[in-house]
Amino acid sequence: MRQGLIVLWMVLCSVTSAVAQVSIGIGLPHVSIGINLPLYPELVPVPGYPVYYAPRMEANYFFYDGMYWVYQGDNWYASSWYNGPWWIVGPEAVPVFVLRIPVGYYRRPPVYFRGWRPDAPPRWGEHWGRGWEQRRAGWDRWNRGSVPRPAPLPVYQRQYSGDRYPRLEQQHALHSQQYRYQPRDTVVRQHYREQAARSAPAQRGNQGAIQQRSDRQPGAAAQRAPMSQGQEHRPEGRASQEPPRGQGQGEGLGQGQGQRQGKGRGDDEERGRERNR
Repeated sequence: MRQGLIVLWMVLCSVTSAVAQVSIGIGLPHVSIGINLPLYPELVPVPGYPVYYAPRMEANYFFYDGMYWVYQGDNWYASSWYNGPWWIVGPEAVPVFVLRIPVGYYRRPPVYFRGWRPDAPPRWGEHWGRGWEQRRAGWDRWNRGSVPRPAPLPVYQRQYSGDRYPRLEQQHALHSQQYRYQPRDTVVRQHYREQAARSAPAQRGNQGAIQQRSDRQPGAAAQRAPMSQGQEHRPEGRASQEPPRGQGQGEGLGQGQGQRQGKGRGDDEERGRERNR
């Protein structure tokens, strides 16, 4: 019995370790974080950082490197659209410049932020532990003279609000067409790839439904039907080689009459020469 419990404990530990490894980075979408924006939010640059924040929102809402970032409930979330859907991002995969946002720009700071300097980043190592600090060593040290420029805001999203807010399978296509910025950060590029992979099956499903609807329309089969054997194909815009009805017939009739008239005159001349002889 004791040996069986030990084996069960080892299996549970291995499963827990595997789940912990999978949870690092970007998790599943459609996570509800209690944010439902009716309009595109106002975003203001954080001085000296390649980051924007939302001063009028009661949320820790930021924009960095082409993505929106929210810190809520001791978790980081990311999305390429201002109102989600949101992906959960593990603390080991959060970009360093998101971690460096000063405490004073968190509109709803958690309780454990109290007493921390407002002009300095949160003490993530103190909060997440020594193991995290060892893996993310140097996150709070950088050359402030070589900070990258902020990414441009995807302001095209302002026209998509309320009922016009796109579904997941539409978001990637719209973003690729209207936002030309290429992210620098590895986790941002990973998010873009995953979103494209997730939206591809839904896009194929929508295209199949559109094709089925077009097949049911009257005349659709006739338009796609191949040309029957012996049917002549005439390019559009090219005049027919046949003369208009009546025109060619009239011209042929006139030529026949001229030939008969010429033949009659020749016969009269021949008869006149015979009488003279």
